[in-house]
Amino acid sequence: MLSSMNELSSPSATTASKDCILFIDDDAAGRELGLFNLEEAGYAAEGAADGEQGLAAFAALRPQLVVTDLRMPHLSGLEVLAEIKRQAPDVPVIVITAHGSVEAAVQAMRAGAFDFLEKPFGRDELLLRVERALERRRLSLENRALRLRATGVEREIVAVSASMEQLLRTTDRVARSEASVLVTGESGTGKELLARRIHARSPRAEGPFVPVNCAAIPGPLLESELFGHERGAYTGAVKARPGRFRKAQGGTIFLDEVGELPLDLQGKLLRTLQERMVDVLGSDQPVPVDVRVVAATHQDLRQQIQAGAFREDLFYRLNVVELPVPPLRERPADIEVLVRHVVARLSPGRDLHIPEELVQALARYSWPGNVRELENACERLVILCDGDSLRGDDLPPPVLLSPGPAEAQGEWPPLPAEGLSLIDLERRVIERVLELKGGNVSQAAAYLKIPRHVLAYRLEKYGIRRGGAGDVERG
Repeated sequence: MLSSMNELSSPSATTASKDCILFIDDDAAGRELGLFNLEEAGYAAEGAADGEQGLAAFAALRPQLVVTDLRMPHLSGLEVLAEIKRQAPDVPVIVITAHGSVEAAVQAMRAGAFDFLEKPFGRDELLLRVERALERRRLSLENRALRLRATGVEREIVAVSASMEQLLRTTDRVARSEASVLVTGESGTGKELLARRIHARSPRAEGPFVPVNCAAIPGPLLESELFGHERGAYTGAVKARPGRFRKAQGGTIFLDEVGELPLDLQGKLLRTLQERMVDVLGSDQPVPVDVRVVAATHQDLRQQIQAGAFREDLFYRLNVVELPVPPLRERPADIEVLVRHVVARLSPGRDLHIPEELVQALARYSWPGNVRELENACERLVILCDGDSLRGDDLPPPVLLSPGPAEAQGEWPPLPAEGLSLIDLERRVIERVLELKGGNVSQAAAYLKIPRHVLAYRLEKYGIRRGGAGDVERG
């Protein structure tokens, strides 16, 4: 699957059978007749007997259109309309009014109804209103997708692996909610791309998307950067600044590397999430904000909690839904399509051939830097290519020297007749991998396909430590 924006078919190519319609009416005969006519026309139609059942069905089905009577027990059609517009502004609602009830129809249209049907109505009239409403919705979604492409908020995610397809399906479902989301995964896996997708496919898509790299801003400045300050709040504050939360008003704020937040700021962020208020530096009055929070980290925040470096209450506030992005080595099916996509993007106007043996060499490598490292390797190949075909000799040394097929499949040299020490073997393997990765424990853990904390335990167990320059030493 090559996934970027919502794939919206043209109206002529979209069949009615793809559209789900919810029909809410407490009149059983009228409801059954309406459902029969819609299903005969090829729509997927579901019914509800009153407003409460209708809202429950709406939450479960997420239909493309709602037809609702105005006069119903428990919840009126106007109350149903208001709740649907709050949850999904893009879903059109057609209201059914009693004969001669012009005032009710006008009130419903002012409240956001797309159209109204006056009882009694015939099959053709119902289907005409439905077709118009669905057409308007399709055009609205197409226009929104075009605007988002123009702003560059959502960026293309290229994937064919089953794990990524499942992740993207879950992401799109989560995007429609207001829940806080925690995107986890190694560096370079594309966590920000996922955050942008959540924003672009949410009801807040027309609002701003404001990214903040919590690891890139020094601690003393981060509070002001996030929450803003008044003029004179501290030395050098010559003018007031709103802060990133207020800049994201009505949209989404993306807190990248949220695990790097100092503990004192974690408490302030928790208050913002709970109270939907920001405490501006130099002001006694909190400012209300309406912002959705998407956070990301490459760290194990549960381990950070145990170490006292991250607040447990903040973790659960951020982690309403967790979206773990698999590393590239766990989805090798994506490597070839990513390579072809990146090479095409980096060489516009050039039809560069990618040899099969080059693809195989790329597939053998473990990619500790994930998609970012793969993009860099592709850029190197394109830059060094002086003909019409990419060359394997131009690969970066770590990729060029990656293990061959036999070693990659786990074929081992003959075992010594005199036996060997498993403990000594494990120690030597860890030392060799750390040397290969320049003493970087995270990359070594990724290469060994074990959690970082497991490798840290092994280092302590065997007395292996790193020197100041990243060299591996034996304690």
